[in-house]
Amino acid sequence: MPSLDPIPTTLSDQLRQLGLVHTADDLNDLIARATQKRWSPVILLEHLVQAEAAARLHQRVERRLHDARLGRYKALADFEWTWPTQIHRLTVERVFTLEFLAQPENVIIVAPHGLGKTMLAKNLVHQAILAGHSARLVTAADLILDLTSQDTARALQRRLRTYLRPSLLAIDEVGYLAYDAHAADLLFQVVSRRYEQKSLVITTNLPFKQWDTVFPNAACAVALIDRLTHHAEIITIEGESYRKREAEQAQKAKQAQKPLTKKA
Repeated sequence: MPSLDPIPTTLSDQLRQLGLVHTADDLNDLIARATQKRWSPVILLEHLVQAEAAARLHQRVERRLHDARLGRYKALADFEWTWPTQIHRLTVERVFTLEFLAQPENVIIVAPHGLGKTMLAKNLVHQAILAGHSARLVTAADLILDLTSQDTARALQRRLRTYLRPSLLAIDEVGYLAYDAHAADLLFQVVSRRYEQKSLVITTNLPFKQWDTVFPNAACAVALIDRLTHHAEIITIEGESYRKREAEQAQKAKQAQKPLTKKA
């Protein structure tokens, strides 16, 4: 017969066993404040519950941010609205209220390289998590690689469900690589299963009329676009690349720092 775990002997250990980890860590300070302010038992319990709930919420947000795999990115506050030659700021700001999640609607960001579409997508995922939603970002290439690596139909179905769970799924860089028929079918399955159930954020460098260049047949592209855009906010950004501008500025700065050589 397996032996039972020993009964905790201290109050802190007992609280940890009950799952009240924050209260156990903060116990001495909590008792000191309760004594100093002469809290009644009810007020003490209210503070205990509020602190424990806040700590668990913080842990949940931190876990979701970790699982979202956002990596490094600039905050929305650093977005240079005046650089693009075309961007509808009011639409972007409306999207960041997250009202589209309740519909549910999709957000599609169409822009050439280096104009901040991935930055916007990552900020949307971050904002959704802070608001209490589950969210994740994945590149289209990584999503396809992950799904095609499943060696059985059961494993594939189980893996597909991981992309259906988040309230918000951001698929970055759709259109950067061409898809074979199987890869296109897998991407279509993700989009189709989330259709009118949960929101998607899609970033792409191609206008919709050019999607047939990366999908194996026009019918596949049309069906995918139809489901993505049926309920969607479409943000189009035009202009020159931020990265190209920054590279040029860095090159000029280096040249300016080079010492001048005197002619003999």
